[in-house]
Amino acid sequence: MPGVHAGFDEMSKYPLFEALFKRRSRRISLGLQSVPAGSNSFTSNSMPQPLSALEEAVLISAVGMTGLTLPDRPFATTTGEKILGTPNVNFPGRAAGSTDNAQATHFFLFNDTGAYFLKRVEPADPTEPVTPELLIRRAEASKVKILDKRPEFPREFPYYLDSNRFLSNLPGSTILFPVVDMTHQYINALMYLLTEPDGHRPALLDDRNFYLPAGVGKWIRNGFLNKKLKLSLGYLFTMRTQIEAELLLQNLMLTLQAMGLGGWIHSAVSTASLLPALGFQYVTPHYRPLDFFRWGTFVTSPRSQPIGLPPHIKCMCPPYYNSMADAVQAVVDQKYNAGGTYGDEAYFRGIFRDDRGARYLKEVPHYKDEVIACVKDICTYIYKRHQRFPAHCDAIYAPGVWLQAHHLDLQYYDTLFKGGYTETQREHQQRWHG
Repeated sequence: MPGVHAGFDEMSKYPLFEALFKRRSRRISLGLQSVPAGSNSFTSNSMPQPLSALEEAVLISAVGMTGLTLPDRPFATTTGEKILGTPNVNFPGRAAGSTDNAQATHFFLFNDTGAYFLKRVEPADPTEPVTPELLIRRAEASKVKILDKRPEFPREFPYYLDSNRFLSNLPGSTILFPVVDMTHQYINALMYLLTEPDGHRPALLDDRNFYLPAGVGKWIRNGFLNKKLKLSLGYLFTMRTQIEAELLLQNLMLTLQAMGLGGWIHSAVSTASLLPALGFQYVTPHYRPLDFFRWGTFVTSPRSQPIGLPPHIKCMCPPYYNSMADAVQAVVDQKYNAGGTYGDEAYFRGIFRDDRGARYLKEVPHYKDEVIACVKDICTYIYKRHQRFPAHCDAIYAPGVWLQAHHLDLQYYDTLFKGGYTETQREHQQRWHG
């Protein structure tokens, strides 16, 4: 809506290619009073300038729900043989791709007022104009305060790396930190993998347990899995689920350029320090003698892992479920029961023409019973053998980086560099703050 807010209007029409080619890390924020760099040292008397409610709302919207995805894939071969057409975990989508649309990434926001968990807010009505007021309202609905102040850590390694200790998580800055719940998509991806036709379903082996079958001995013997087609759990690792967090961070960098803010993606405070500070629950398996050969250590701490931040994040594993079989069944139920991903008749009526939505739901294949039973055996094996799930990546995966957004100290860049910023940064204060 032109004329509502000058900065918002300019950002809304900022060219994509310009954002791509002019995106750069710009690290020096207003309020940083000293940048020691030999003869290029810089001092300033400027004060920190926190992001406004609208500026933060734009960044939150860039990692939030943006609309609905489509089931635009075949579910039969050219000869009519049924193949799986229901791999998606969710249908609401974001501005970045997600493996099987798992949407497993959660964001935390830190600023001078505290630390916030950004809960999911349903996509807005597509007929409602996108205005500053709408984004602010949705951002406030998303923010759940979990700490009353910015998380602080010693300005030294292993908390901060090199010069980041002087530049990162400073007063006035806004931090966006992603974590990824691996468990839901780990289960879903195992089932998706085992929908391959006869002869093409791999025999899963545990490379943390001497490459023995990962709970699938009977499935190899009865021929459901191909004993000649071997695949290790370590090779599967994260099932590529973590890629969505990295794509969303790139989107945030492009958004900073379009807004004229500074910032960059860089090493976060070490996960082992940051997640406990945010309140994450951990599990630590008991030591058993053979674990030395499986994990290469006598101590249990390397096997300790975060499993959730109740009530906001609960991984698909005990203690949130009585067993891994129950967790697998919960994934199946969430996909196919009434109101689930593939059980929401109203959703499919809304995206298909005529009666095609009802026809789709009637015809599209689901996971077969033997696929579900095999995955229950695999997940049960992983949990019993290693006393954690998953065993080859953490249940909560932290990419180890975060994004900082801040207002640039233009005087610093004017003093040291030729063309240190673009027209968007130069005009930011006037456009966004008058």
